[in-house]
Amino acid sequence: LGCREQITHLCLLVTLKTLKESDLKQFKDKLSVFPFKEGYVSIPKGLLEEANLWELTELLLTYCAEDYSVEVVSEVLKVLKCQKPGSKCSGPLFPNSSNVHFIERHREALIQRTIPVEPVLDSLHDSVLSEEQYQKITAKETNPDKMRELYKLVPSWDLQCKNKLYEALKAKNPHLVKDLEGQ
Repeated sequence: LGCREQITHLCLLVTLKTLKESDLKQFKDKLSVFPFKEGYVSIPKGLLEEANLWELTELLLTYCAEDYSVEVVSEVLKVLKCQKPGSKCSGPLFPNSSNVHFIERHREALIQRTIPVEPVLDSLHDSVLSEEQYQKITAKETNPDKMRELYKLVPSWDLQCKNKLYEALKAKNPHLVKDLEGQ
């Protein structure tokens, strides 16, 4: 390690060492779904779960490089702080370039223009939607009503679930997604 990288490693290690064991587990959980910038790959969840503090800092430096690792740790810590009771945080927890996930940014258009909805729901069945949720949504009469019912679940979803919905929409309604991405 170079001198600067050693300092970054030490700073990350000291920062993570301040976390309680339960907070460290939450940190790893959030890190496993963190939306890394283009050109970076996510750290595999299995590696994160097993890593001690030293190994965690090594993983961050290996997967994120020096400068970006500091940014990633900062963003994940903000998420943990914002989830504490009584927090006054607002806004998206993992902002992307537009500060809001695609499915949240285009909520209204997706509700009105997703036709048919069933293939999207089929893609989410069992991985994101329980059988009960799936049945409740498919029982709705119209496509917009089905999408509205689906959107009632979105606030409780993590980034991975939102990404699965985006991928399902992209696979089943590619022209709609392409049109909305162009806006």
